[in-house]
Amino acid sequence: MAETKREVERKYEATGETRLPDLTRVPGVSAVVDRGVVELDAVYYDTPDLRLAADALTLRRRTGGEDEGWHLKFPVASGIRDEIRAPLADTLPGELAGLLRSRIRDAEVVPVVRLRSARDVRHLVDAKGRLLAELSVDTVRAERLLGGAPGGASGGAEAAWTEIEVELADDDAEADTEADTDAGTALLDAVEKRFKKAGIRPSESASKLARALAETETETETERAPHAPGPDLAPGTAGHAVLAYAREQVDAIVELDPAVRRDLPDAVHQLRVACRRLRSAFRSYRKVLDRDATEPVGAELKWLAGELGAARDQEVLAERLRGRIDALPRTLRLGPVRGRLRSWAAVRARGGRHRTLAALESARYLALLDTLDELLADPPLRKAAARDARAVLARAVLKDHARLAARVDRALALDPGQDRDLALHAARKAAKRARYAAEAAAPALGKPARRLAKRVKSVQSLLGEHQDGVVAREALRELATQAHAAGESAFTWGLLHGREEAEAAAGERDLPAVWARAAAPGIRAALTR
Repeated sequence: MAETKREVERKYEATGETRLPDLTRVPGVSAVVDRGVVELDAVYYDTPDLRLAADALTLRRRTGGEDEGWHLKFPVASGIRDEIRAPLADTLPGELAGLLRSRIRDAEVVPVVRLRSARDVRHLVDAKGRLLAELSVDTVRAERLLGGAPGGASGGAEAAWTEIEVELADDDAEADTEADTDAGTALLDAVEKRFKKAGIRPSESASKLARALAETETETETERAPHAPGPDLAPGTAGHAVLAYAREQVDAIVELDPAVRRDLPDAVHQLRVACRRLRSAFRSYRKVLDRDATEPVGAELKWLAGELGAARDQEVLAERLRGRIDALPRTLRLGPVRGRLRSWAAVRARGGRHRTLAALESARYLALLDTLDELLADPPLRKAAARDARAVLARAVLKDHARLAARVDRALALDPGQDRDLALHAARKAAKRARYAAEAAAPALGKPARRLAKRVKSVQSLLGEHQDGVVAREALRELATQAHAAGESAFTWGLLHGREEAEAAAGERDLPAVWARAAAPGIRAALTR
């Protein structure tokens, strides 16, 4: 079973002649304890075209030391990585392979570098003997591996260097509070200050693998790339702007895939948003990208967002209902309402998570990723792609805004009830599309597009809350029916249903004013100035 460790470290250049300063002068460090030398032997894996290295990911199989096994590292921020560890095995564990799927697709990972290190370890401890950080002086020998045979074939270029690592202890690296995080950063800053006074400078390489690849690079490797770069469109053209936005969303889908598999907070939501943004861009900018090519891709993005939504929508709904129950006075909570909600939500959550993971493991999903790469490499550009971005994008944004206006007007013209609920839901979708179109155009149109996006987002948020209330009322009716059938009081569920209706009515009354701000003539006119 894989486990995750947050790695917070800093690296420094060193030589065999480098002498460490007295680190007991660092605030909080009472002693530096020599832990001896450990021999480490690690083989690093990547695709033949080095896709993982291109995204700053590290995959290795290491023997020696207390944490030998398979390690997969994802960058979080400068000097911070999440390391997912799996037990030592001859082949790549399936759990780690899944986390690489969006990047490697059906490609094979092969040994690319072998690093053998003599690690001289020291522990920085406080007055109570608690570990604050681990300092290691690594004497590294790197060898480029040739071919994909198990263990890698030797015979490639070699390199050698010495470096210093200072890594926060686990408790600091996985700090739960802002104060703990600040304390860990302060410790690393203080150590670095001592190093600088001793003439020890930060490393120019982000990782040992990055340095090994750079120092053993062959002449042909600079030509390797997993995907073609796409057409060379002039900055300022509509095609350049739309494709840049599309690339951002495709990159987000690829990068968020492992976060969803790891069940990280908000990952599913963010991946769905990237799918929706990209699909929306295809629909809004049909004058730039040929719809005959993008509509089939948009349909697949809709499918993926739908598969992801099963788990996310249920999670949001359960959180909403829990909050509503918690806000009630105890005297109004009749019967085992919390327990019934837990059971009801658990049944639906199990299926949703399975559905999400099944979609990410499907051949259909991998085909979608390949199709997106191909579309960006050879986009179906129309004549408008070569025109000035400001004019083309402004027209598209205004068209989506007009579409939203028509849907809002239609919804407000209906009497309260199911038909209006459906019309408001349609307006919400139009608001989302108009907002995304404005956000995509913001680099070209600047402040007017950002201001319009912000105003439309307010409309979208209000309509989203209304739709969440519609879904919540349906769930509350179901819960009330189940409670009644089990001989429980349905009072609380009915009370919550009434409150949801009241909030929906209040939102409908607020909509005209919120929409008026988003529909102001000056907001739209500014786009074309």
